[in-house]
Amino acid sequence: MSSLPATGSTLSSGRRWTRFSSAQRAARFLIWFVIVAAVVAAGRSVEVIPEFIADAPEQMADLFKRMWPPALAYYPGGIHAALVETLHIASLGTILSVLLALPFGLLVASNLTRNRLLNQFARLVLVSSRSVNSLVWALLFVGIFGPGALAGTLAIAFRSIGFVGKLLGEAIEQAQRGPIEALQAAGASTGAQIVYGYWPQVKPAFWSIVLLRWDINVRESAVLGLVGAGGIGMVMDSAQNLFQWDRVAMVLLAIFAVVVIAEVVITQIRKRVL
Repeated sequence: MSSLPATGSTLSSGRRWTRFSSAQRAARFLIWFVIVAAVVAAGRSVEVIPEFIADAPEQMADLFKRMWPPALAYYPGGIHAALVETLHIASLGTILSVLLALPFGLLVASNLTRNRLLNQFARLVLVSSRSVNSLVWALLFVGIFGPGALAGTLAIAFRSIGFVGKLLGEAIEQAQRGPIEALQAAGASTGAQIVYGYWPQVKPAFWSIVLLRWDINVRESAVLGLVGAGGIGMVMDSAQNLFQWDRVAMVLLAIFAVVVIAEVVITQIRKRVL
């Protein structure tokens, strides 16, 4: 069996075989040049101080020494209520985001909504929601409603609209046309097509999206308190400002425990429901 000629070898016809053409080699060189230039520019703009890097292990060891042992006695009176509030923020924010995202998920699906203007409007809303970080949403709502759980709940909701709506719209677009065409031939209305044609097909994906988003929101809501949006983040921020590192360690342990428990709960729900 004959093998392909090696890079740069001469073919029997007299032509020289190369793996890449001149244009391809120039494009590859340009791509690598842009990557290296971007890394160099980023490294220069970050202004890394070598003395801080050299001192980092010692500072980290000192910080861990101050955080140990965690203030376990601080949990009942100072952490538990804020932790429950964090879960409430994540749960209510997720529910509100689903209610707000459903119409946009239906509008963004091109096979369901044929109006291109409505498609683009829904896409704009979903992109706008995803492009703004939850902390920025929290800062906005803290400025409007003041510090507290309401600002955190709205921040979680508005951040999640884009995530839920985009994935729901993609699930609708991937639905099989057979059941939909059968309903249309029977004279079913658009609402009936959604309920009896699309919903049975997208239901597993829908619940997967909701559960995944709630899992993400539990993590995000834990830090919203750093900007005054309620939850356990406010407790951690206060402890950091007062240099109470043993309490900071207890807050971090509580957040870690909640995240692990939420992951286990989500996994069990997916196994039993989906």
